[in-house]
Amino acid sequence: MENAALPRVDELATVVPAERAEVWRALGEVLGRAFAGRGWGRYARLVGADERSASGPGPLAAGATLAGFRVAEAVPGRRLVLVGGHRFASYSLVFRLDEAGPGRTRLSAETRAVFPGRVGALYRALVIGTGGHRVLVLRMLAGVRRRARDGRSGG
Repeated sequence: MENAALPRVDELATVVPAERAEVWRALGEVLGRAFAGRGWGRYARLVGADERSASGPGPLAAGATLAGFRVAEAVPGRRLVLVGGHRFASYSLVFRLDEAGPGRTRLSAETRAVFPGRVGALYRALVIGTGGHRVLVLRMLAGVRRRARDGRSGG
């Protein structure tokens, strides 16, 4: 299912005290580490995800994969679209980087998904309804913010 056709679940954002290029680099590092771990690979296999491991030139390149996702679009410093699916859902995660003033970038993460059938509804309740998805995305955004800030200061 195409990204725009999926119902919107939520959008979370943070303002990062760094230029877009630095935030883009940090996003790639955070995604690379977050979805390359054994835990995500096991989870992807358990739910029957289309993509079960990382492949390709990295998380910021169209066509590359991460556990649970394929990079559908990568516009450096501006937009990253991850898409995926498994037995219980079809989904996308769209990261946008927008200028938020001198030396500041607004980083947003929009989730779109469909959860077909009764089992999909149960999965949605477990992942979205409990707030687990929100916590994970907010942690990811905070990680990018930290990395971009630390990278800019040289540490």
